[in-house]
Amino acid sequence: MAKSYLLLMNMEKQILACLDFTSDSENEAGCSKMWRLHRSYPGVGGEQMALTSDLQRRLLSNPWAFYDYGTNTFFWRAHILTVLFILTCSLGYVTLLEETPQATAYNTKRGIVASILVFLCFGVTQAKDGPFSRPHPAYWWFWLCVSVVYELFLIFILFQTVQDGRQFLKYVDPRLGVPLPERDYGGNCLIYDADNKTDPFHNIRDKLDGFVPAHFIGWYLKTLMLRDWWMCMVVSVMVEFLEYSLEHQLPNFSECWWDHWIMDVLICNGLGIYCGMKMLEWLSLKTYKWQGLWNIPTYKGRMKRIAFQFTPYSWVHFEWKPASSLHHWLAMCGIILVFLLAELNTFYLKFVLWMPPEHYLVLLRLVFFVNVGGVAMREIYDFMDELKPHRKLGQQAWLVAAITVTELLIVVKYDPHTLTLSLPFYISQCWTLGSILVLTWTVWRFFLRDITMRYKESHQGRAINNGDWHPGPDDDLLGTGTAEEEGTTNDSVPAEKEGASAAS
Repeated sequence: MAKSYLLLMNMEKQILACLDFTSDSENEAGCSKMWRLHRSYPGVGGEQMALTSDLQRRLLSNPWAFYDYGTNTFFWRAHILTVLFILTCSLGYVTLLEETPQATAYNTKRGIVASILVFLCFGVTQAKDGPFSRPHPAYWWFWLCVSVVYELFLIFILFQTVQDGRQFLKYVDPRLGVPLPERDYGGNCLIYDADNKTDPFHNIRDKLDGFVPAHFIGWYLKTLMLRDWWMCMVVSVMVEFLEYSLEHQLPNFSECWWDHWIMDVLICNGLGIYCGMKMLEWLSLKTYKWQGLWNIPTYKGRMKRIAFQFTPYSWVHFEWKPASSLHHWLAMCGIILVFLLAELNTFYLKFVLWMPPEHYLVLLRLVFFVNVGGVAMREIYDFMDELKPHRKLGQQAWLVAAITVTELLIVVKYDPHTLTLSLPFYISQCWTLGSILVLTWTVWRFFLRDITMRYKESHQGRAINNGDWHPGPDDDLLGTGTAEEEGTTNDSVPAEKEGASAAS
């Protein structure tokens, strides 16, 4: 018992020291951690050990004592009974007070939408917490449930015939279900068209459409997902290589060379990646000290707190380290493969399901992947953490992988002829050479290099044990200097002893 009270007194002294240096952000973080540690300390016999009243008063007057953990306010509660009451009242109103129309198609649509809404209401109140909690955990629960609904919709489409699946989309939008018109995507690739006297740069102007800001915003958000410059650049360049390789299958992959490498890779994608990395740098340097909204005295501070509600609760810096082990390297290759597959599915799904590129369903799918992709990447990163004893792939990452594979299966079933068009010979040669180089580097890095290093270490060890190892020049100089110093020291000790004897 005396030991516990001594521990409490020591903790009080350290907290009091923190109170005098609250201007230092790192010191504030350490002090707040100590305060939380004291609050969680069970004390003697399981009872909470109380601080002195003076220290409690001083703690409450310091800013780092206020933390919004999202558990005690009205905003952060799940409101399970409230949602259930509103849902029950809505269903009761439709059942008792509304007259059911005699339209089968209308009632079918209405029933499907109502079923989806009931499932979403259940999900946003009962789903399991994920890695993100801002701006609100219910926001990420909602997108988790939307992932389940989208995967079920894809499975339904997968089990239909090609004609029925395309015509089923008419129930979503009557304008769908018709073949797409032929369009010329490549055309004239001259940057300066001298034959056009009025507008010689018309080819560049024609490419400056709504897809330019879409590319920039897309890669800005993808950078926030991946949190690694090299990975973003690899995916960006690989997407363009895939478009080059598959332009014989999809006509919209046929673009001018300057559209691929200058407008896409350098300007749109490159600028988006650069801005994304700057945002990541700001987020990594930001101090994540949260204070309750009503504890902030000024309106400006409250507005700033509301704006910061849409920033992460805490920050985790991604260090993928692909060359650290074979496990990390294969995982990185798998992540890039799924990322590229999701990119290609965007174009192939539009082609096989007869969706115009500007249709709102295409935009909704991209918005969906923006919201679920960040959670999935964080769950994959946590899954790759080898320090955790019990690792399990997160629920959102599992659903994203399942959705990507299901979309690929729909493309394979609905248009196998397009996918089986053989690659041009020079394209297949390039991909074969690239695959051989990657495989060769993998074997050298994770097998041959380790074997060579182990052989050199064992050979050097045997040479030292047999006495055949000869030190280098630096080792000789070091040994000589050491011997001289030892000799000087040993010689001086008897001289000192002799001098002391003579004096005595």
